[in-house]
Amino acid sequence: MNSRERVLRVLKQEEVDRLPRHLWYLPGVIMFREAELAEVLKKYPNDIEPPVYRYGHGKRCTGNPSRVGMYTDAWGSVWHVKEEGVVGEVKEFPLAEWTALDTYKLPWELLYEADMSEVNISCARSDKFILAGTETRPFERMQFLRGTENLFMDLAYGVKEIYKLRDMLHEFNLREMEMWANTDVDGVSFMDDWGTQKTLLISPRLWREFFKPLYKDYCDILHKKGKFAFFHSDGNIEQIYPDLIEIGVDAVNSQLFCMDIERLGELYAGKITFWGEIDRQHVLPFGTKEDVKKAVRRVAGALIKGKRTGVIAQCEWGNKDPKENIETVFETWDAI
Repeated sequence: MNSRERVLRVLKQEEVDRLPRHLWYLPGVIMFREAELAEVLKKYPNDIEPPVYRYGHGKRCTGNPSRVGMYTDAWGSVWHVKEEGVVGEVKEFPLAEWTALDTYKLPWELLYEADMSEVNISCARSDKFILAGTETRPFERMQFLRGTENLFMDLAYGVKEIYKLRDMLHEFNLREMEMWANTDVDGVSFMDDWGTQKTLLISPRLWREFFKPLYKDYCDILHKKGKFAFFHSDGNIEQIYPDLIEIGVDAVNSQLFCMDIERLGELYAGKITFWGEIDRQHVLPFGTKEDVKKAVRRVAGALIKGKRTGVIAQCEWGNKDPKENIETVFETWDAI
């Protein structure tokens, strides 16, 4: 069984020889711990990898996203980085005042100037499951453009400009999904961080009215072309799990340890593939190897019902997490 077959089977809730692996890592791991990263990936190779591609260069881009200082992204948002190898936070917002919306231009060059010439070639050459990442993150993009505080007020009052901005971004995101749907990739991912430690950042009712239809459109585009839809969201998102299943999300990456993992398993195992994860707030940075083993076994016990399927063995390597803990994650998953 090769990597692609392994991932496809867990997405279809079918048994596999071992659960597929997917290690994420922060920029600092590449910058400062490259040899350790190479050792781990050699011992525990990923079953999921990105295609070969390059988006167009954003006309507004300046600076380095992984170095201390400031950088401007393709959308015009200015990020402040306080620690090497960490992405940072947006502190300056191009649409802080709604008067700027009438002249604001989306960075269409990212898509129109994208070099996709090697995407299908890289898919054909690999036996891995090929997963494309995207710019699609409507809620977060609105925060990066407006500022979080402004955005929450906009949503609360339902100002007309927030609907215009949503629709502008949705047009871009639809075009991006269509671009990837017409390639040979196996799956496409999009994201938005929706949860606090305990609940959603907005009411489930508002989420369903304002954002859920956007995600459904993305899933529909991908499914029409036979692609799998992968979605990531940090925080406690238990309230929208049934909605993600309803609109067709095939695999969800969420912070399981912010939620009742056993309840998630009881309600949703077999209905969606759990794309990780293992607790990166406490266990991976500060836990012992035994803590890591217990965490993996807890996830397996809650989410795998009767056979080895429905879960992708994913975790994220933080810049200062011990290498031994990352290795223990995959060692333990391989033994499940």
